[in-house]
Amino acid sequence: MSVPAEKIALFIDGANLYATAKTLGFDIDYKRLLREFQSRGYLLRAFYYTAVIEDQEYSSIRPLIDWLDYNGYTVVTKATKEFVDQSGRRKVKGNMDIELAVNAMDIAPHVDHIVLFSGDGDFRSLVEAVQRRGVRVTVVSTISTQPPMVADELRRQADIFLDIVDLQGKIGRDPAERAAREAREPRERHPQFLQRPAVPQRAGAADDEFEED
Repeated sequence: MSVPAEKIALFIDGANLYATAKTLGFDIDYKRLLREFQSRGYLLRAFYYTAVIEDQEYSSIRPLIDWLDYNGYTVVTKATKEFVDQSGRRKVKGNMDIELAVNAMDIAPHVDHIVLFSGDGDFRSLVEAVQRRGVRVTVVSTISTQPPMVADELRRQADIFLDIVDLQGKIGRDPAERAAREAREPRERHPQFLQRPAVPQRAGAADDEFEED
């Protein structure tokens, strides 16, 4: 996947990666994930993106964000916005695509390889733009589910597609160690409406929806 001397940057779409791992039935061990890619080259930066609900007394994702922030990740958050659509359904907006795209374009001149943890087809244009600047792009998601969690256009655009199933043994948390690890390394728990789908949502979804656009 990489050569020892290359500079690497990770871009993790937090809600998308969470949904993918949850569908596959395992938890991400973010310490192991960082160590895995540090072994593949010079890891310049590891970005983690997620929306947060700021007016909640307690956010279930806050312990994870704090842990990542202190343990080698650059965490980028944005407050969600709540609104009611014309049908009277409550929707929550928390799209981090623009923040991720801006950071990727900023760092592109300084790296050889970008690893994008997302299956969101909206990133296809970003991948193409980064490639024009001479940067290789690996997309990490999965085709091991039905339907696949990665958009076909994103998979085609990537230089390399890496199925996260092939990484599970290297970045997954051992279920036997889960209880002990959670005491000092919180597990990611996205509120239901922040678990945005990796593929476009079908019509007739639940009344409370997460709006990406």
